[in-house]
Amino acid sequence: MQTKYVVVLGSLLSGIGKGIVTASIAKMLDAYGYNAMPLKFDGYLNYDCGTMNPFRHGEVFVLDDGSEVDMDFGTYERFIGKSLDKAFSLTGGKVFSEIIAKERKGDFLGTDVQIIPHVTDLVMEKIEKTSEERKLDVMIIEVGGTVGDIENSYFVEALRQLALKRKVVIVDVTYVPELQAVGEQKTKPTQIALRGLMQEGLRPDFIVCRATRRLDDKTRKKIALFSGLSPSAIIDDNDTNSIYSLPAILASQNLDKMLIDKLGLELKKTNDEKVAALKVDPSANISTKKVNIAVVGKYVNLHDSYASVKEALVHSAMAAGADLKINWIESELMEDSSFKNIDDILRGNSGILVPGGFGSRGTEGMIKAIRHARENKIPYLGLCLGMQLMTIEYARNVLGLDDANSAEFTDTKNPVIHIMEEQEKVTTKGATMRLGAWEAKIKPGTLAHSIYGKESISERHRHRYEVNNAYRDALVEKGMVISATTPDGNLVEIVEWKDSFGIGTQAHPEFKSRPESPAPLFLQFIKAAMEAQRMKALV
Repeated sequence: MQTKYVVVLGSLLSGIGKGIVTASIAKMLDAYGYNAMPLKFDGYLNYDCGTMNPFRHGEVFVLDDGSEVDMDFGTYERFIGKSLDKAFSLTGGKVFSEIIAKERKGDFLGTDVQIIPHVTDLVMEKIEKTSEERKLDVMIIEVGGTVGDIENSYFVEALRQLALKRKVVIVDVTYVPELQAVGEQKTKPTQIALRGLMQEGLRPDFIVCRATRRLDDKTRKKIALFSGLSPSAIIDDNDTNSIYSLPAILASQNLDKMLIDKLGLELKKTNDEKVAALKVDPSANISTKKVNIAVVGKYVNLHDSYASVKEALVHSAMAAGADLKINWIESELMEDSSFKNIDDILRGNSGILVPGGFGSRGTEGMIKAIRHARENKIPYLGLCLGMQLMTIEYARNVLGLDDANSAEFTDTKNPVIHIMEEQEKVTTKGATMRLGAWEAKIKPGTLAHSIYGKESISERHRHRYEVNNAYRDALVEKGMVISATTPDGNLVEIVEWKDSFGIGTQAHPEFKSRPESPAPLFLQFIKAAMEAQRMKALV
């Protein structure tokens, strides 16, 4: 069967949840037995997301193959439960790099290279090639940004051309504002945005309406009238407590069946269990067992910077039956010279997590939080930078190396964290770190072994710096446990404290966490925090 396409665009404004809608559509089609995968286009001229600041763009998500991609890929993988690869990430930088390379090789000799047809042809070629190679029944294409942006205009044109020869269903995600003073849902912005979409040669088959509350019938009918669609094709996507409820919300409005019908798909044997699950919100069961987790980081003012960390905590809390509250703590708050009592900030939290990051800003505050966790036996989980700072804190306060630090931050006499040997000669940025899924060997009898239940694991990585092997023996002699290394034993992968739940991993296990299979380290961290909170309540 020739691949069919669902295109998810945003009119009006960005950041309203196109990625979650895309992931939900992929999940619904998968439940009905179709091989459906998402592809994301981003118009920026970066080749990938590797050099982007998380403050501006949200977290950089890493795939098994080492690709650094948009954070929406985390949403895709968490919803469909499948791993994606670099072919599903298409950027303006990739497209134009390839066009220029072709031109330099002489592929366009005698021709003035233009956006149309050369760039648009290449876009269609890459879309169709990926679909054919993966034997997809349906590809769901998310267009980053907003219709009308210069950055994605050529991509939108390519999709218009694709629709001339392939079956393409258009889903427009819009926003329906409501002025509190008026108390009425306003459709005028959507009407204007629809005109812009139609001027691009695209007519929506479905309109998904983001709103703070459920769509009024009057609102639905008005949007249907101006778009020329049936009211049933105007889909309500009002605010909800959990993104994981969206497939159930969409399926309750029959979007799953309407999409299948609109695509003209051949009927397949459905997975009855998966289809039934579409009607269920996996986050609906609220537990009374509360657990408070402090995430101490340097990018906490934009929670999207730690999107996968947040979701991994949510997955684990759902699995453990916990009512989770995440307290986001800016690590720089604890670096001020006038700061005295760290307990004033961390009080009430039964677990402390320090996530990944780059650069020295805020690291001393994180180290203070780590020391507080170790000395007070508060469950601790360190990820990448959080594991490196865990090692620095131990070297300073247990080994007595007061100036212990990372060579990334400063020129220190005791660089307990230093750059990996193969990274020393790297001069370019982007796709040059230790990236993607790497195997680690776990030492039996350790906390890590009890958590994973096996001696060999694979987690995704994104880093240049590692524990300095020159300090390994000294750390172990003073009680730190090195519980996992690379298979050749050369690089430290996981470290632990002996006397309490304290574990740090050089990897990013949050990237592989799923609602139905939480990351093991996160799950046991949440359980340890719940037990700590229970014991505290008994005192």
